[in-house]
Amino acid sequence: QKGSSLVAPVHIVSEESPDKANLGFIHAFVAAISVIIVSELGDKTFFIAAIMAMRYNRLTVLAGAMLALGLMTCLSVLFGYATTVIPRVYTYYVSTALFAIFGIRMLREGLKMSPDEGQEELEEVQAEIKKKDEELQRTKLLNGPGDVESGPGTTIPQKKWLHFISPIFVQAFTLTFLAEWGDRSQLTTIVLAAREDPYGVAVGGTVGHCLCTGLAVIGGRMIAQKISVRTVTIIGGIVFLAFAFSALFISPDSGF
Repeated sequence: QKGSSLVAPVHIVSEESPDKANLGFIHAFVAAISVIIVSELGDKTFFIAAIMAMRYNRLTVLAGAMLALGLMTCLSVLFGYATTVIPRVYTYYVSTALFAIFGIRMLREGLKMSPDEGQEELEEVQAEIKKKDEELQRTKLLNGPGDVESGPGTTIPQKKWLHFISPIFVQAFTLTFLAEWGDRSQLTTIVLAAREDPYGVAVGGTVGHCLCTGLAVIGGRMIAQKISVRTVTIIGGIVFLAFAFSALFISPDSGF
């Protein structure tokens, strides 16, 4: 009888362990996707995808932007996961404090914004893309005569390179990557990866970026002009504060 009483808990742990892991993944996925959506809608990367999709091939713009955002998400998750060498109780409450700070800041920014706040950032992105277009055209004009004079030795490698990677793809990738570096969504992804399941954060963050970027590419300027950055910012502040508040009811050792 004593032997059977010792065996029973082993079976319970083995059955609950996968459920706990799945619950941690789902919690991280939901947290990541919701945070990314409220951070990215009406953000600079959203406008970059929306404006470029109006001028160039949508699939090329989407591929370049998503590669940049996917790479940035993976890097952010790695940065966050690296902090797990610190005892979880510290990273849990530090990340909770950061969520509270982000939430308060977003609420303050949202309440101070005018209803047409996003138009300034939209115009800034338009000017930036126009500048890149002019640089691209100047490069084409400068390289055009040179390619003819220099003979077939230089034209073949250049054409092969452009065949695989178009200038539009490179432009969408670089603009999106640089705009995302140090952005609120990158910082929140790092914070989430420090306290949640890293796989759930990576998948949820990537799906959230896919939804926002896909919406920008399909809807284009119409959606960019109709989105109220003020409303999205206020909702984002509430979401961040909700995650910070939930930490009061969840133990740091709960696993998610």
